[in-house]
Amino acid sequence: MKKILAVLATSGFLTLSAYAAEVQGTVASIDVATRTIALDDGTVYTAGEGVDLASVAAGATVTLTIDDTTNEVTSVEAQM
Repeated sequence: MKKILAVLATSGFLTLSAYAAEVQGTVASIDVATRTIALDDGTVYTAGEGVDLASVAAGATVTLTIDDTTNEVTSVEAQM
């Protein structure tokens, strides 16, 4: 029984992690009003309500975590 629960827990974790992707790039612009982040390659992402955009500026190299199901940014990490 314990083995079955362990397998189910592991497969559930893998399923949840499959819905997130990371994108790295340089910020071309940020629009706080529309919560959009444009990267220098031309892609534009919309950030979720809980994402702090105040700490990100144009020219910063960032890693964006994207929810694959909604294509919404769930976190922004500036690279040092």
